[in-house]
Amino acid sequence: MIKRFLIERRSWILLVLFIQSLFLFIAWIDPAIPIASIAYIVFLSLIIVIVFLVIRFYKETSFYRTLEDSDHSVYQLDKEVKRPFEKIVYEHFRTQENEYALEKRENQYYLEQEKDELMAWIHEVKTPLTTIKLMVDRVDNRMLKQQLMVEWLRIDLLLDQQLHQKRIPFIENDYSIQKLNLESLINKEIKHLMSWCIQKGIGFDLSIQAKDVYSDETWLRFIIRQVVTNAVKYSDDGDITITSKLKNDQLQLTIQDAGKGIAAKDIPRIFDKGFTSTLETRDQAATGMGLYLVKKVAEHLRITIDVQSVLHEGTTVKIIFPKKNEVVGMMSM
Repeated sequence: MIKRFLIERRSWILLVLFIQSLFLFIAWIDPAIPIASIAYIVFLSLIIVIVFLVIRFYKETSFYRTLEDSDHSVYQLDKEVKRPFEKIVYEHFRTQENEYALEKRENQYYLEQEKDELMAWIHEVKTPLTTIKLMVDRVDNRMLKQQLMVEWLRIDLLLDQQLHQKRIPFIENDYSIQKLNLESLINKEIKHLMSWCIQKGIGFDLSIQAKDVYSDETWLRFIIRQVVTNAVKYSDDGDITITSKLKNDQLQLTIQDAGKGIAAKDIPRIFDKGFTSTLETRDQAATGMGLYLVKKVAEHLRITIDVQSVLHEGTTVKIIFPKKNEVVGMMSM
């Protein structure tokens, strides 16, 4: 700040130095003027100027120091505004901040409105979708029925993903931590995907040793659904192994498939929004949103997601739940 203050006042400083140098020059060329006296006057003048600059530095920069240190609101500067130019800057910033705040409120309102309309639309679509499922159940042709159920399931999963995506920003007000039976939740998700699994010849091998977990049922089911859906999506046949165990006072749920796997260079990016794959054989229908949303939800529930994979051999996803004391902290929030 001192350097910037001196740079700002350099023209005045140079003017003072020029005047003092002019006095010394005149005394030097004019024998009638005692140069020692002039030098003494110049020395005292420079001392006074230095003291004056120090005083003015603290008085004139208090406003700008507050401006530099302030976090967001310009109203923090109110007590420091004392000089005319400072008032001009303050009024300009205050007007600008008020305009930004108004624009932010308007944008927030439109976003809320758009979210509510989209969520209402999704709920409305689910009604005819349920009707379609009932109609598909009455189809006699087994092969056709299976194909229709798979396509119905894909639509249902996409709508579910979109619904949860819009609810994530408000997840702090939307979850309730309670004791859950992990095996029951997993079975529900497997049953939901059963028609797709039958079509692809995929089975499940469950070994749930640790069953009780504290979390939010809706959001935990969303995490499990996305991970299991990916396992089914990128597997052609064989079994998906799901196990759970306690390790270091933490429950670990492992979902392992023998599908396409993930390239080593892609693993650090799989949680990035919109990322699918760098391979030429990547799924063109993939949105790159599933694991991104899983990561967002897991952070709120203090769940750790660890992914290990070998290309063309399969993928292992570990869902590591928080320790008991962390859960107690979440329940008290």
